Formats: sequence, structure tokens, C-alpha cells
Amino acid sequence: MTTNKIFTKWDETHSELWAHQPIRLEHEMHKSPAFSMDDLAKLIEGYPREHYSLVQTGARGSKKLWREGDIGNLSGREVIDAISRGGLWLNMRNVAAVDPRYGKLVDRMFEEIVAKVPDFEIPKGHQESILISAPDAQVYYHADMPGQSLVQIAGRKRVYVYPNSAPFITAEHLEDIALFNVEVDLPYKEWYDDHAKVLDIGPGQMLGWQMNAPHRVENLDTFSVSMTISYLPTRCDPRMALPSIRPRRAAPTSFWPAWPRRSWMRRSNGASEPRAASVASAPVTRAACSTRSASNRPASARAVETWVPLRSASPSFGPSARGARPMRASASVAGI
Repeated sequence: MTTNKIFTKWDETHSELWAHQPIRLEHEMHKSPAFSMDDLAKLIEGYPREHYSLVQTGARGSKKLWREGDIGNLSGREVIDAISRGGLWLNMRNVAAVDPRYGKLVDRMFEEIVAKVPDFEIPKGHQESILISAPDAQVYYHADMPGQSLVQIAGRKRVYVYPNSAPFITAEHLEDIALFNVEVDLPYKEWYDDHAKVLDIGPGQMLGWQMNAPHRVENLDTFSVSMTISYLPTRCDPRMALPSIRPRRAAPTSFWPAWPRRSWMRRSNGASEPRAASVASAPVTRAACSTRSASNRPASARAVETWVPLRSASPSFGPSARGARPMRASASVAGI
């Protein structure tokens, strides 16, 4: 990197707006050798299978589609080339546990923010994921429980950030996200866009926004590399909070087996506990790496079509994969 600082420009308005409104900042992280294509290719080749998702989504304006695939024996470069041709994106979850360079960059980022933002403290925990996505990739309307930042490394994205208040998100929606992992099923209407803040970002830019704000993302016809950061603030400013969750009849779930199971609910592997809104550091396990943000958390069964292998590195999964017998049903990740 050419400088010891993460942020290249920061003024008083950024200090006032951080965590309260969507803001665009300039950074130097994209110049780190850790984000070179050679290093990313090596990272892909050695990444634990249980900690990544290779996803195909529908084209913009088409029916919602969500399919997962396997890298198989492809090299990291072949995976990157396949993604660049369209239709796919790769999410490598909890990347700092695999390569600590990424976590150290984020540690430095938060140290600089603490020095600039009054009352902001180093988060209790944070988790990073790297997203490599096709020129036509998109992430559907959703919200996350922890704080979120999106760091752009290569390519350009358009991000729609919506108010963290009703009707865009309600206390009941948050309860469903916290308990049942259904953030990708948030209701969305086209007129919501009239109330969104729309921000374009390119290499060397990043976004932050208020907690729980719904958002969706479109790539601007460019191959994209970005890093998502999920973090749990040490304390929350009341201005960031939604109204307290009102009492209501609890929804049916796997840990109350006597209640009827709904179509959107995931299958149970036995008794389970509600998920806490936390990104505290934990060992690299399947549970830890499936994190608490939309980019790292399973979608509802309704959003998932099937699990198919990535064959011949085709962005459409190749003709040999169409109609193939599914390897297994799978939940998938939504992305930032």
C-alpha cells in the first residue's frame, strides 16, 4: 500500500453521519497485495468448501433465482474467469480466519474510525467476507442485524439504501431475522426506490449505513471484487434503533416442534436456540462461518432452487448441469 492510512479523505460531516446515514468514503485497501488477482486466485483454490458459496442469481428484472454450485477442481483463475463471463458470484465467508491480512486491514480501519467519530468504540467483533461477482450480478432487497460496510476493490456497484423504519423494515421483520433467518424475504415494492439513497461506488470507495437499513445492490456491468464487513457495535446510539419489538404470538419454528411448519422454514437438525445478533469472534466452524449478516446467512427455502455443480466453468452452469439430478437441497447466502 502507498500509505499507512486506510482512509484518504475524511471530514467532519463523515464523523457526524457515520452509522446514522448512508455515506461514501475513500480508502486505500484496494491497493493491498492481498487483493491482487494472483492472491485472490490462490485464496479461492485453498478455501474450505463449507465456508464459501458459489451462487447464480437471476438477471435484473427477471424472476428471482437463487442456485448454488461447486468450484470442483477448477483453478482459482478459472473460477474468476467463469464469474467474469456473467451470471455468478462467489462469497468467501469469514476470510480473516483463512488469511489474517484481511482482518488486520479492518482492524486498522476501525482504529481510524474510533479516532474520528465521537463515542464510537472498537466493535466487540467483526467478520469479513470477499465477494467476487459477475458484471450482471445483483443482491436482492434485504436487511442485516449487525452493522455493515461495503468496501469496493474492483469494478463498480450501485447500492440502494432504504430508511431503517416502517414500512421498509419493521420491528416484526427484525424479530423474524433474529429468530428465523428470513432477512431475504423482506417485502419489497418498486416505489420503495423513490425513498432510497442511491450511491455508486468504484475501486477505492466504500459505503457505510445505519444499522438494519434495508438495501439491495446491482453491479454496473463490470466484474466486481468487494469486501463486506459485519460488526457489532459496543453500544448503539438510540437514533440507530428501531421501535422495540411488540408482543406477538411467536412464529412456528424448529425448536417448538408442536407448532405447524411453514414452507419458508428451514429443516431442523434437532433442538436449536434463537440466533443472537452478534458477530463476536469464534473459531472457524460451519456455524461461525455462516455468520449473522445477509452475506453470510442462509436464505429461506423458498429462495433456493437446487444445488448444482459448476461444470465446464460456464456462467450458466453449462448445459450438462441443466436437468441434472440435484446433489442436495441447500440454503444459500444473500449477499450484502
